[in-house]
Amino acid sequence: MPSPRQLISTGSPFEQTMGYSRAVVQGDWCFVSGVTGYDYATMEMPGEVSVQARFCFETIRSVLAEAGFEMADIVRVQYTVTDREFVTRVQPVLEKYLGDIRPAATMVIADLINAEMKIEIEVTAFRG
Repeated sequence: MPSPRQLISTGSPFEQTMGYSRAVVQGDWCFVSGVTGYDYATMEMPGEVSVQARFCFETIRSVLAEAGFEMADIVRVQYTVTDREFVTRVQPVLEKYLGDIRPAATMVIADLINAEMKIEIEVTAFRG
């Protein structure tokens, strides 16, 4: 019998209006939707891309914990940054959070939904 699907929500109004879950757990897998760098304590977007990246990872850490996963369970990550110049600015943050984990990774340069968003990070975790 397949394991039930568990939907994780952070309560963002976008989850309802855009029709998605912050994360979906299916068996030993957790698929975390793209996370942008909002500071959910203040509901503001920091201006610096490296600070946005840090907030992305803190949200990801929190969502994974709620789902029963750890950062070390991340097996795949996709970064979307809005400017090539940002890559060197976020590199220390990526190393801090994933340098020891070293998941398979893709980085894309593309626009995001809002101009204030400079980075979006999506991860897949496996605990098998």
